[in-house]
Amino acid sequence: MITAILIDDDANLRTGMRSFLDRYAPEIRIIGEADSVRTGVEKMQNLQPQVVFLDIQLGDGTGFDILEQMAVKNGKSSSHIVFITAHEQYAIKAFRFSALDFLLKPVDPEELQKVIEKINGVLASTRDYAHIDLLLENIRKKVDNFKRIALSTAEGIHLFEISDIIRCESEDNYTKFYIRNNKPVLISKTLKEYEDLLTEHGFERIHQSHLINLSYLKSYIKKDGGYVIMSDNSNLPISQRKKERLQELLKTL
Repeated sequence: MITAILIDDDANLRTGMRSFLDRYAPEIRIIGEADSVRTGVEKMQNLQPQVVFLDIQLGDGTGFDILEQMAVKNGKSSSHIVFITAHEQYAIKAFRFSALDFLLKPVDPEELQKVIEKINGVLASTRDYAHIDLLLENIRKKVDNFKRIALSTAEGIHLFEISDIIRCESEDNYTKFYIRNNKPVLISKTLKEYEDLLTEHGFERIHQSHLINLSYLKSYIKKDGGYVIMSDNSNLPISQRKKERLQELLKTL
């Protein structure tokens, strides 16, 4: 049995989440509820749940305030956090860079089931919540250009400087990251998801299977259909429809 608490100032949402969890995740037992930052901190501290379903906007502050206070009290989180949020785009972007789970209001049962699967996998393999520290770091700075990214694998959570990522390669519904001075890291998300996150950091999708960091591009070879040579000496093809775009970008480098 997995223990969890609900922190949301909307009693109807808490009731709805209880109903959803009873139906789709009977292995999760709700052991407490809270409706504010103050009561949320108390419940987390006293009950030590394995999972916290946490709203962002609360009457006396935010869910981030709860995590900050827990970090001060305990040094680090000991709970898996699932944020429940409306469409705060900045927060959602921060969640994605921090590999944190979130559910949009109104909660979609299918999305909830996906998150439950993730929870089961994470709790079975790791108790490393360093990515929560990364989230708080990004939220504190209130910048839109994040410098680090958290990558969640079957073994745990790994934090990397975005500037150290050489390239990303699609492997069906997985993405393999090639990172400077590290072994490749395989992530169970599609390349498209990371293209959306990394394009503003100087990454370019040159092929259906390849997203590259232009800072590590060594050569652009026009023969043999066109390909690039990266700093790790990989030769990567360029799709026909990406050639013109890449050539234009190279002129600006």
